[in-house]
Amino acid sequence: MEIDISQQLKIAIDNKTKPLGALGVLEIIATQIGTLQNTINPTLNNPHIVVFAADHGIAIEGVSAYPAEVTQQMVLNFLNGGSAINVFCKQNNIQLKIVDAGVKFEFSPHENLIISKPKNGTANILNQPAMTKDELDFSLESGKKIVQTIYQKNCNVIGFGEMGIGNTSSASLITATILNISVETCTGKGTGLTDEKLKSKIEILQKGQEKHQSKTKTTEDILMSYGGFEIAQITGAILEAHRLGMLILIDGFIVTSALLVAHQFDNAVLENCIFCTQSQEQGHQKALDYLGVPPVLQLGLRLGEGTGCALAFPIIQSAVNFLNEMASFDEANVSK
Repeated sequence: MEIDISQQLKIAIDNKTKPLGALGVLEIIATQIGTLQNTINPTLNNPHIVVFAADHGIAIEGVSAYPAEVTQQMVLNFLNGGSAINVFCKQNNIQLKIVDAGVKFEFSPHENLIISKPKNGTANILNQPAMTKDELDFSLESGKKIVQTIYQKNCNVIGFGEMGIGNTSSASLITATILNISVETCTGKGTGLTDEKLKSKIEILQKGQEKHQSKTKTTEDILMSYGGFEIAQITGAILEAHRLGMLILIDGFIVTSALLVAHQFDNAVLENCIFCTQSQEQGHQKALDYLGVPPVLQLGLRLGEGTGCALAFPIIQSAVNFLNEMASFDEANVSK
């Protein structure tokens, strides 16, 4: 009788020269990747991290410690190789691509920049929905096309990051709506707000929710109401990466909010996802608890950019390597 891949992986892992379960989380990761690729010899090919950047209309309300111009400035920093994500991708030999998904700036062409945006920034949600249906459709499709292009470069593992002043506000509203909990319990200090500014941020987001909550009946409504363009593009990218059978690395709070939306569209996406880090944002822990998924790392990060994906990647590679290269008891002539 033929045994399925999960049983084959358990036999292979349990027969490595170690006590049963001694590699802990690495064994769980190896099993997940082997199951996803349907092999006891999985590979991680041409890893990529894609950082989607966009501006948010809500930023004008002072929900961030930084001005909106920082979005474009940080994108230029990414392209010049000066940000944390550049350092960690270089360290771990990960290809990095930046997407202008809706920044209020016109960038010059760059080999690592993809310009694909419906317009320069979402609307202020205190006045109107963050985006129109056409803008949402464009964003979802753009995310899918970007992943398709990367997949064709023999890439089977992809991580997602983001940049956008004000995007923790969108993530908080999306998370609160999907989890059906209060905005206050999903809202944190983002880029480093004072306690007084955090209180103001919560009040602003509560006003935004009150304006749109009667209209957020569907998953698409949630994205249209609260944005942002980068979150919508990551949602489309996650769905396409799942369809293509890629391993998906999920970063912190904002990317997890996009994953929550993708999960609403297709709950099978979790099979492909490794949650790389637990953000300091309180809404992120609530999202991870809701999904029932443990993070690989808990480093107190609140940076975004996909840094959690890049930092977790060596651990994920180690899980694949021990499965492929570690001797079995028989091979090593070691007694069980």
